[in-house]
Amino acid sequence: QINFVACQLFALLAAFWFRIYLGPSHASSAVRHAFATLFGIYFAVFCFGWYSIHLFVLVMMNYGIMNMASIPNIHRYSFVIAMGYLTLCHISRIYIFHYGILTTDFSGPLMIITQKITTLACQLHDGIGRQAEELTAEQNRLAVKTRPSLLEYLSYLLNFMSIIAGPCSSYKDYIAFIEGRHVHMKLLEVNWKQKGYDRLPDPSPTGAVMYKLCITLVSLILFLTLTKNFPMAYIIDNEFLDKTPFLSRVGYLYVVTQAAKPKYYFAWTLADAVNNAAGYGFSGVDERGSFRWDLLSNLNIWNIETATSFKMYIENWNIQTAAWLKRVCYDRAPWYPTALTFILSALWHGIYPGYYFTFLTGILITLAARAIRNNCRHYFLSSVPLKIAYDIATWVVTQLAVCYTVAPFVMLAVEPTIKFYKSMYFHMHILSILVLLILPVRPHAHSVRKPQNQAMQNSVKNK
Repeated sequence: QINFVACQLFALLAAFWFRIYLGPSHASSAVRHAFATLFGIYFAVFCFGWYSIHLFVLVMMNYGIMNMASIPNIHRYSFVIAMGYLTLCHISRIYIFHYGILTTDFSGPLMIITQKITTLACQLHDGIGRQAEELTAEQNRLAVKTRPSLLEYLSYLLNFMSIIAGPCSSYKDYIAFIEGRHVHMKLLEVNWKQKGYDRLPDPSPTGAVMYKLCITLVSLILFLTLTKNFPMAYIIDNEFLDKTPFLSRVGYLYVVTQAAKPKYYFAWTLADAVNNAAGYGFSGVDERGSFRWDLLSNLNIWNIETATSFKMYIENWNIQTAAWLKRVCYDRAPWYPTALTFILSALWHGIYPGYYFTFLTGILITLAARAIRNNCRHYFLSSVPLKIAYDIATWVVTQLAVCYTVAPFVMLAVEPTIKFYKSMYFHMHILSILVLLILPVRPHAHSVRKPQNQAMQNSVKNK
């Protein structure tokens, strides 16, 4: 943990230096790629010692696949190799280290690299192996038309801004950042002459970085004061279960879940600040004319804490991982995209049984929540008081459902998970099953099939 914080703080300073002294106007793309790669490799070795060899082995294996595999299969081979290697490393943590979390735990960076490898492979497949009419608008925008060079590939996967804690970004966005086109491309989307500007403005990330560092500091304080004082393990303590009524246990579950969040807020917001300090992460201009630096943000704390649906909560928690799951799985799954996406998410996180309890429970609750929303929400939109009552009720249910779902994710093992769900009388599981049995389930549109079906129709017409 000390190595992690030290590396990220050093990376923050290096990012400011990188933006000021190795900006696109001061250094070539090759120099920027080389600096980002070498510093990333140094951070990996400093943090994880010889374990960092796993990162480099996976990166080089997939570079071979990217250059030797046929384009129609490149995304499949890359996915199997990257996820297979990651899974083997996860297995070693259970059977060799007996559920221990290593002080030199390299699985976090390996998970991020796996995301990037599979993202690039899919986007390369889209750019070279598929027709434009077969792609969704997002796939078309992010499609990669040429195989990257070794330096570009290593820089994308191992750069010092994201090697420790991510986040994953698209290859085209990263290359545009290195080449100095990242901010310019976003600014061109706005009519600046209409706003009274003679030339394009020069957005500075300093304000966004300072704001995110304040969030990081608050999260660190909350972690040091709350997280250790409200351990998740206490909710299955025998004395606690014997003396505490059910509703009080539910309330305490909410408290301990809230106490577990600051460490994620800290790590992800600091990682976002590092990328912004380097000049990466500009996403355009909002409705008020303010510059936004949230292209790589991994969470939206306000939307998380005020979420009124399970879907809204998931979409604002670990945002870049959710985007990765959508791009490599949900949009490409031929059937049951929701279930396959949850299963992939569990496999990516590891093989601890608690992860699978969490994500399988998440499938059930997601389907039930979707059924309730589709069948009931429109009845509460006729008046403001009804809408407010609906929002309050759905906020309470969403927050409690999330707490119920993620508890096994923290507990990891089977026995404490079963003990926890027994103490909760499996109430969310039972309610979700009843909802799915009672309410009609409307078919959910699978976005990727629309352009494919259209392409098929066009092909038939041409024939």
